[in-house]
Amino acid sequence: MTYRSYGPAAIAIAAVMVIASVSAVRPLAFAEPEPAFTSVQAELLAVPNSYSNAWADYDNDGDLDLAVSLGSGEVRLYRNDRGTLVSVGRDVGMPQAGSHELRGLSWGDFDRDGFVDLLGGATAKDKLTLVLRNEAGKRFTDVAAAIGLTIPDRSARQTNWIDYDNDGDLDVYATDRSGDNKLFRNVDGKFTRVFADGGPTDPRPTVGACWLDADNDGDLDLYLANQSGATDAMWRNDGHAFVDVALALGMTGPKRTTEEGGVGCAIGDYDNDGDLDIFAPNYGHNLLYRNNGNGTFTEVAKGVGLGVENHAVGADWGDYDNDGDLDLSVISYEGASGAQQPLNALFRNDGSKGFVNVIGKNSPLNVADHGVQFVDYDNDGGLDLSVTDGYGPVGGHFVFRSGLSPEAKKRSLSVLVLDSKGHQTRFGAEVRLFDATGRVIATRQVVTGGGYNSQRAAPVHFGLARIEPLRVEVTFMSPSGRRRQTINNVQPAAFSGKSLVIREAQ
Repeated sequence: MTYRSYGPAAIAIAAVMVIASVSAVRPLAFAEPEPAFTSVQAELLAVPNSYSNAWADYDNDGDLDLAVSLGSGEVRLYRNDRGTLVSVGRDVGMPQAGSHELRGLSWGDFDRDGFVDLLGGATAKDKLTLVLRNEAGKRFTDVAAAIGLTIPDRSARQTNWIDYDNDGDLDVYATDRSGDNKLFRNVDGKFTRVFADGGPTDPRPTVGACWLDADNDGDLDLYLANQSGATDAMWRNDGHAFVDVALALGMTGPKRTTEEGGVGCAIGDYDNDGDLDIFAPNYGHNLLYRNNGNGTFTEVAKGVGLGVENHAVGADWGDYDNDGDLDLSVISYEGASGAQQPLNALFRNDGSKGFVNVIGKNSPLNVADHGVQFVDYDNDGGLDLSVTDGYGPVGGHFVFRSGLSPEAKKRSLSVLVLDSKGHQTRFGAEVRLFDATGRVIATRQVVTGGGYNSQRAAPVHFGLARIEPLRVEVTFMSPSGRRRQTINNVQPAAFSGKSLVIREAQ
């Protein structure tokens, strides 16, 4: 494929993903051994009613830490001490039991002080959003009221930190499960609602929200996965206005009953052609929009083995086997309210053959019904898996360490993208790898969040089919369009256990 250059106590068993109805597209196949993941610190993490999971390096020590929201109102914060998670939330001022339940946890450095802050959206309409400012990695203080982000009367599932206007700081998009979505502009660390009379102030019940430069013009557009029978949206960012082009692009979703709808979205270049594609897990058939490279998309889920019927709530792309292409974790569940059971899938990307689910329903890894994130939390080159279980009788927020061999883990490259001051504000930037012939071999987005209840502020991870010198290109969004920075002759082996850090040029 060629790159297109664009213009403007007991739970030691737990999860990875499954889906019984894959047979609606192709026979459920297990042509290879189940992926090797090991549950870590299961007893510590087996906490009932675990919903959001969000990863970031809050203390700037070089590894990713984990925040989890619980139904009790507590936000668990785990400091990562060289691969061991230590619960420190109470000590650093995180909300404890007796507060209100938060979802849509999202990390972002809104005040550009070099430390990522944490936003948690309330699910109860009479409660308020919290913005927990990170005080130099030592303590967190709620500043939502002071900066204009209490966002009352909201039922939160996903929150995006994004720079929609390309002015260099992080703005906020707050989805609402039962009211209008809202976009807030950041001006010197204070937030003002914008486009209140239209555009992204979408009244449809939204759970999943993904930002990407869909039309290649240098700013971030917005894809919305909407529930309860509503159509989906693709809000094109025209700078002064947003225009919903979903109908024109054929991206409104299938005809739905009120029990069906989109529940999340995940951005990834599954076919390694240099374009970012969109996967939408659904109550109903999942959707995969292949990017045609010209601002249009083609829905291809059934043709590649992903268009199964399920009750899916979230998904994440990640190259768990380090073979050079993106695999897909899909979280779903089955059963009546109050008796839901996980029914997840881990789809291995088999290249031209499509996707094959590689775990079974009885897998010890099938334990999730809410958030999912692929992260390399122990910096060993293999993607680990983080999932949450909110409805199960035991519940938990489980972490599974990659079981790839040391040799396979070396076939990887981690890239950390920062702004010119070294802050994590460049969500939506794109990273591409090129081989010695100039052919694009992989593309990743610095993720903007997407759903369901899940997010990360983390380096992007590339699995590599082989170890060879690479050209690394980062595309930043800017007022003057898409700006590219290139680093030549990158030797992946030189970044074993650490990230290649790329700062945006001033």
